[in-house]
Amino acid sequence: MSTAVVVGSGPNGLAGAIRLAQEGLDVTVLEAHDRPGGGTRTSELTLPGLLHDDCAAFHPTGVASPYFASLGLERHGLRWLWPEIDLAHPLDDGRAGIATRDMNATVATLGRDGARWRRIFDPIVRNFDDLIGEVFQPVAHVPRHPLTLSRFGVKALLPATWTARRFSDDPAKALFMGVAAHAFGRLDTPLSGSVGLMLTGSAHAVGWPVAEGGTEAITRALIAELQEHGGKVRTGVRVTSLDQLRELTGAAPDVVLLDTAPAGVLDIVGDRLPRRVHRALSRYTYGPAAFKVDFAIEGDIPWINEDCRRAGTLHLGGTAEQIRAIEAGTVRGEMAEQPFVLLGQQYLIDPSRSSGGANPVYAYAHVPHGWTGDATEAITGQIERFAPGFRDLILATSTRSAPEMEVYNANYVGGDISAGANTALQIAFRPRPALNPYALGVDGVYLCSSATPPGGGVHGMGGFNAAETALRRLR
Repeated sequence: MSTAVVVGSGPNGLAGAIRLAQEGLDVTVLEAHDRPGGGTRTSELTLPGLLHDDCAAFHPTGVASPYFASLGLERHGLRWLWPEIDLAHPLDDGRAGIATRDMNATVATLGRDGARWRRIFDPIVRNFDDLIGEVFQPVAHVPRHPLTLSRFGVKALLPATWTARRFSDDPAKALFMGVAAHAFGRLDTPLSGSVGLMLTGSAHAVGWPVAEGGTEAITRALIAELQEHGGKVRTGVRVTSLDQLRELTGAAPDVVLLDTAPAGVLDIVGDRLPRRVHRALSRYTYGPAAFKVDFAIEGDIPWINEDCRRAGTLHLGGTAEQIRAIEAGTVRGEMAEQPFVLLGQQYLIDPSRSSGGANPVYAYAHVPHGWTGDATEAITGQIERFAPGFRDLILATSTRSAPEMEVYNANYVGGDISAGANTALQIAFRPRPALNPYALGVDGVYLCSSATPPGGGVHGMGGFNAAETALRRLR
């Protein structure tokens, strides 16, 4: 029987492990942390009984993932829950941009921009399943739906600022730019609109749900599926070299999948990498970081805009132009007084996360790479800006700075939770320009993390694609 070792138990590592185990390989997953899951963990970070997602929180790519769908993870207790409003973007004048799965309802809230919103996103929604099948692969592949991919590609090549200019009023402009800001980068460069187009399209096509009981439910379901196929997970094992794998498993594995950042590949594989690959991974760039604050609050957040009180996710950053400037400064290493903040009200649709009258609130700000400061007050201020009185509801807080993000998960180099800067080159060709971005030039060793296509998100497709590469070469 062929053997495989997967280093890292994030969703990509677990998905790759399951795919290998499905084909009869003897698979072991090794995780440095004492709990599996990578960014898909849930913890009591503030008060007893309050469940906070440690990193990933809302999962449009999880419900859209073709591989996750094929596994039937609901058999293992995974249940998706959708908010009444998927996304809200409040403005200082009391208005808000609103996105829901119901395109008609969204269009109705956007006034004179509603018709244009529909023209931009309706083709993505109508062809969503076909499009996901294309964009969840490397750029260099033979498309099964070339017209769908090419039409999307023309829009995706444009800067996010160009797409935002197609709208005439602030709610639609800000709503799109807030989604585009998930790229953690400049929004006036080519391809910077691609993330915004796909995530906005997914809001209408599949929604932005949460996992009941916390994001860790995804990890538990994936591990249960792996165990059904004979695979196993070992925690508390930090891998530092390929030679160590022989000692840990008793023999040199036939396949090694690395669910690590490129920096981890350099540490583990080192001089065995071909010079061209070593050079490319050494030049790989990381992007801005996240500073996270988890709040325990009494009651609900008193948003000025009533629709925000029903939204699962909120983007706090003001107008489209304000967001463009904030993100550009963050990339330059400047910490904004009013940073872009993503806030989650998961408890609204999943009351199992709350305890008594206390509710958990999830929030993080975009901060410069490796920034060592404290953004707690800046994040609190941004919430208070759109929900006066929020500060008075706070019962407890838990913070995680950019350096602490990397301690929590070594893949978050400098606090970069995207596992790499989303520059035009790295959006199209991560981790390096290559026909097969998962192969590392070392026999049997492959990269499968978010540093590979299709990039960040809880979807497992990086692991699935890397496993498919390994299986083809084994055969």
